Amino acid sequence: MAKISACIVAYCDYDEVCAAVRSILHYTAAPDFVLYVVDNGSPDGCGQKLAATDFGDARVSVVPLAENVGFGKGHNSVLDRLESDVHFILNPDILLTESILEPMADWLLATPGAAMATPQLHYPDGRLQHLPRRKPTPWLLLARQLAPRLGGGFRKADDHYTMQDEDLTKPRLIEFCTGSFMAVRTDVLKKIGGFDPEYFMYVEDADLTQKVLQEGEVWLVPQFSAVHAWHRAPMRDAGKFKMQLVSMGRYFKKWGCGKGRV
Repeated sequence: MAKISACIVAYCDYDEVCAAVRSILHYTAAPDFVLYVVDNGSPDGCGQKLAATDFGDARVSVVPLAENVGFGKGHNSVLDRLESDVHFILNPDILLTESILEPMADWLLATPGAAMATPQLHYPDGRLQHLPRRKPTPWLLLARQLAPRLGGGFRKADDHYTMQDEDLTKPRLIEFCTGSFMAVRTDVLKKIGGFDPEYFMYVEDADLTQKVLQEGEVWLVPQFSAVHAWHRAPMRDAGKFKMQLVSMGRYFKKWGCGKGRV
């Protein structure tokens, strides 16, 4: 059986982080599993609370950072500590409802060429989330933002971007693995240096996927599933939306604006 590790990067919202941690521990039996909980300098005291919390499980390792270094650098902070075969990158709004980390890791290692995978994610009310995506282009990301308000051609383009015109009920190759829930071969993650630290937040998951694709294949594995609250802050917060635009510019400068192959 594969040796596994996981990391959650937290920023405030202690109760949500604790719920994620407890669900992961409950549904992951491996005694050598390590769950890193990195607090990104939360101003509400979340890091101190986490460090003082007894989860009743020695497999949890809380890593409080002095400041908010961003999503990717937060995950990179544990990269040198990893001794696993497969590492999971998880959002603090993820809840497991069944044992999936160990079987996902076994699937990844048993599939020739596979380097990264993501399960099917659902909203808490059971609705399907359309997170597997094609490689981003400026047009597809624009359509992603405008489709909810304008519909029409933007909606059609967004459906194409989120692969709703494909059969996603079976395992298949994808070009954009959501940072909400990634399973990555640890040797590959270390080889590529983890996340690009130049991204503070947003699109760093698309960037990481492109780096992984240079080493192997990226898969959607819908036979595994989890719950994801999915807080879509960019559309509600002007500052975060601006940050998203900056990250998009960095991504396209690095990887170009061309379409992918899926």
